[in-house]
Amino acid sequence: MKLPFEERKFSLVVKIPAQTDEKYGCKPSDRPTEKLVDYGIVNVNKPKGPTSHQVSEFVQRIFGITKAGHSGTLDPAVTGVLPVALGRATRIVQVLLSAGKEYVGTMRLHAPVEEYQLRKTVQEFIGKITQLPPVRSAVVRQLRERNVYYFDMLEVDGQNVLFKTGVQAGTYIRKLCHDIGRKLGTGAHMTQLVRTKAAMFSLDAAVTLHDLEDALHYWKQGNDKMLRKFILPVETGVQHMPKVYAHDSAVDAVCHGAMLNVPGIIQFDAPFDKEEDVAVMTLKGELVALGTAQMNTQELTTAKKGMAVKTKKVFMPPGTYPAYKLDKKENP
Repeated sequence: MKLPFEERKFSLVVKIPAQTDEKYGCKPSDRPTEKLVDYGIVNVNKPKGPTSHQVSEFVQRIFGITKAGHSGTLDPAVTGVLPVALGRATRIVQVLLSAGKEYVGTMRLHAPVEEYQLRKTVQEFIGKITQLPPVRSAVVRQLRERNVYYFDMLEVDGQNVLFKTGVQAGTYIRKLCHDIGRKLGTGAHMTQLVRTKAAMFSLDAAVTLHDLEDALHYWKQGNDKMLRKFILPVETGVQHMPKVYAHDSAVDAVCHGAMLNVPGIIQFDAPFDKEEDVAVMTLKGELVALGTAQMNTQELTTAKKGMAVKTKKVFMPPGTYPAYKLDKKENP
C-alpha cells in the first residue's frame, strides 16, 4: 500500500523552451556543505526515550546552528522517522505535515477474538474516521476527522497484532488501537510503534544521532562525504508537491514577495488544481517559494497572461538571481 502522494504522478508541461544562466544560483546537489548545514533536512531515526523536541535540539547542538525544527511529533516511546530541518530550512516542516505518514506497530487485544471478526472490524477504520485526541496531546481536545489510508494486519498471534498503517498527519495511532478494541468489545492498546515514513522520508534511509556526530567529526577533519549523504537539500521537502518553474528573469521578483504571473513560467508539473499549494522552482531545481495556484493546469497551459501563483512563503534570498527590468506587458 502507498500513501496518497506516492500514488500521484506528474507530467512536465513546457510552455516556453528556455535555458538558465549558470552564473546565477546553484543546483541543490552542488551546494557547499556549509550551506547545507544551515539549509538542509536530516532524516533522523529517532531513538526511544527523548521527545521529538529534544531530538531536534540535539541536532541543533551537534551542528552549532541557531535553530532546527522537526516535522510531526513522536511520543518518547515511539521510534523512527523524524525529519529535522536545519537553520533557514525550518519553515519547510509545515509542508511535510500534509503528505501523510506510515507506521508499523503492535496492538494487544484484551481478550481473544476470531480473526475474521478482527479483520472485519479493522475495515471499518479505513477511510475517514473521527478521533478525539488523547488527554496528553499538543492540540485542542475536540473531535476531528482524519483519514486512515490503509491498515494492514501483517501477523496475528493470539491477542497480539502486528500491523502497518498509513494515515493523515495528526492521526493518533495509540487512540486508533484503543478505538478498534472498543469497537470489538474487548479493549485493546498499542504496545509498540515505529514510524516508517513521513512524507518522502523513509526509515531505511534514516540516520542515527551517533551517525550525525561521526559525520560532523569527519567533516571537521576535512572529509564531508558522509555528512553530504546525511544532509539533504531543502528541496527534498517539496518532492511530493506539484512544481512551477520560473524563468531566471522572474525569480528575483518572487524573492521579494511578488506574485508569479504567466509570462514568467517556463514549465510546470501537471495536473494540479486551482487553490492547490505548489512549489515555485528555478530551472536549476532550486526552491524559490511556496504559493497557491491561481489557475489549474488546463488554464495555465493556454493562458498568456494573469496571475498563476500567489506567493505565500519565500525561501530564496533576494539577489540570488539578477533583477530584470521588463516591459510591463511582459512582467512576470
